[in-house]
Amino acid sequence: MTTTTEPVGVLVRRWRERRRRSQLDVSLAAELSTRHLSCIETGRANPSRDMIRRLCDELDVPLRERNALYVAAGFAPVHAERALADLGAARSAVEAVLTGHEPNPALAVNVRWELLAANRAMGVFLGDAAGEPTRPPFNVLKATLHPDGLSRRIRNLAQWRAHVLRRVRRQLERTSAAGLAELLAELESYPVPEEDGGDPYPDGAADDLVVPLRLSSEYGELALLYTTTVFGSPRDVTLDEIAIETFFPADPRTAATLRAAVA
Repeated sequence: MTTTTEPVGVLVRRWRERRRRSQLDVSLAAELSTRHLSCIETGRANPSRDMIRRLCDELDVPLRERNALYVAAGFAPVHAERALADLGAARSAVEAVLTGHEPNPALAVNVRWELLAANRAMGVFLGDAAGEPTRPPFNVLKATLHPDGLSRRIRNLAQWRAHVLRRVRRQLERTSAAGLAELLAELESYPVPEEDGGDPYPDGAADDLVVPLRLSSEYGELALLYTTTVFGSPRDVTLDEIAIETFFPADPRTAATLRAAVA
């Protein structure tokens, strides 16, 4: 259930300021007067359901937080929140992407980076993950950066850690999702690694394109790129918060290693 103790106007103003938009800019885009928007933000006017929808569309408010605005204005939540198993065709789409991406690793996570699903190739990453960082719910970033987790096998740990922390900070700024601030604080509390040493991949091809993940595995050294896929136009909270992380080999050696590992 979505609950809030703050007035709807406070929430509207907070999202407007988070998006660094002026009242004039938002009011023109959402087709209401600046005075009306000001009255909503100061509590002198209560927005209609349609007005909340228009403001949320314009400010790109996540569905979970949209529900909070509806509740704060005295309305019932609009967007349902189902388990992944109950998402029907969307669940099938997630499974199709994960399975179809083999022999390369892929996984689905929620907004707090808790693992929802993964393909067989993710075993190359997670096969020896154990201990405190893997307690349920399994958090991919904790398991990756914790000193007792996969960080022992990440050859460019300082570079990768800095990239991950920047990504979570941007995500927190964009979504304000519950639990992300605590996750970021925990990740930042892990020991800071020394600067990475020499380049274990002399061709340097991956570094010219993106920050690669360089991982030691029982099958050999891996250099990986990744992409993120999200659903377009979701109406369910769970679906709105799902991201599919798909990894690709950054060099021919990694491609051959992954094929052999999955086989």
